[in-house]
Amino acid sequence: METLRVLIVDDHPVFRFGMRALLQSDPAIEVVGEAGSGLDAIEHCIVLQPNVIIMDLNLPDINGIEATRRILHAMPQANVLVVTMFDDDSVFGAMRAGARGYLIKGVEGDETLRAVRAVANGEAIFSPTVARRLIRFFTRPAGAPVSQQFPELTDREREVLALIAQGLTNQSIAERLIISPKTVRNLVSSIFNKLQVAGRSEAIVRARKAGLGDALEGG
Repeated sequence: METLRVLIVDDHPVFRFGMRALLQSDPAIEVVGEAGSGLDAIEHCIVLQPNVIIMDLNLPDINGIEATRRILHAMPQANVLVVTMFDDDSVFGAMRAGARGYLIKGVEGDETLRAVRAVANGEAIFSPTVARRLIRFFTRPAGAPVSQQFPELTDREREVLALIAQGLTNQSIAERLIISPKTVRNLVSSIFNKLQVAGRSEAIVRARKAGLGDALEGG
């Protein structure tokens, strides 16, 4: 069997050390490198050409979802397995970016090794709690409320997106929601990252196509 080349991306050296030790216990897996940030991960991927990238989401420069999107744009043949602490709707953003798997940190070592092999073979694999979240989303009744159009967003982020879709500035949103402009900026940045949009105009188009801005304007 061909050796799988794996790159580990996480900003915690202790986690990378433990993951490397686990992967090296399998003779069919070769750890070709480690990266502590999203930008480093992109550079390492281009140079090292790994088959599988184990990707954390919380990174110090660009987040793991954006790093995944950029890596797969440059290397469509690569396979990203997200391994993170976030047991939330960030799975939708990761899938939209192209990730093939999503595991919660703390799973058994055998499960992690199985997931690495699975994504390398083109399969999709998820931790049980994440799989249940996906099932709930895809089996929701027809005519679900607009709020479910963007499951990766929090309620507050959807509220801000709806105001963006109505053409409000950050300052106007801050005044409307009685929160600080800095909080609005952080929310807007999170929305753009989760929706994988380049800026405000693209976010407005996405929101209006989903009827989010219209829903708010209509009451």
